[in-house]
Amino acid sequence: MLTLSAAELGYCAIVLLLAYGLRGSTGFGGAAGMPLLALVVPIKILVPVWTLLGLASSLAILGKDRKQIAIRDLATFVPWCVLGVGVGLYFFATLDARTLARGLGLLVLGYAAYVFRSTLIAGAQVKPLPRWLSPVAASVSGAVGALFGTMATVFFAMYLDVKSMTKTVFRATMSAMLLTLCVARGIGYWAAGEFTREVWLAFAMAFPLMLIGVWAGDRIHLKLSELAFKRVICVVLLICGIPLLLR
Repeated sequence: MLTLSAAELGYCAIVLLLAYGLRGSTGFGGAAGMPLLALVVPIKILVPVWTLLGLASSLAILGKDRKQIAIRDLATFVPWCVLGVGVGLYFFATLDARTLARGLGLLVLGYAAYVFRSTLIAGAQVKPLPRWLSPVAASVSGAVGALFGTMATVFFAMYLDVKSMTKTVFRATMSAMLLTLCVARGIGYWAAGEFTREVWLAFAMAFPLMLIGVWAGDRIHLKLSELAFKRVICVVLLICGIPLLLR
């Protein structure tokens, strides 16, 4: 991190503020920020730092919203997600990474277009998706997590959208899911010795920007209507999906 130029550090600061502004307002958004930071920050440093930031941002959001977590939905999510991780590891070993990324991008963009279209119908009512898609989204999120890391949050959003939750419950439950996965991932990185001195230094530099982003996003969250919130989710999904098509 100390080798980055002033322009690169400024770029990282802007990306962090935007990514965690989305995180604070919607419950996720890191999937859009991490690939952008990877352009200037080495992956070996970025991945464990992003895990620490995900852990800290989840705790910041849940400090106020912890009573809004949909415990039952969170509990039913976990086994399907674990199943998906096993599937993801299989395809990771057998399929070409570029093909997987582009296929994921198409799926994410298609879903975002579907949800956005549903917000434009008469009366601005969003048509709920079939309930059977819930375990599918949970399983795919586990598989995508094994393949792409932060891109799993896109399918967390799909899983929760099927439940037709309010924006506050959505954000709280999303944060609880991310917190659980960040803890599990962090234990693995700790055991592998990935939390080096440089990682902790980068985290210390990024932490204040993360807090500012989450705080600003929380102010936006309070002002969003349910319909506007749904459309913000669509925009985030589009931001996440387009880079995958260009890989």
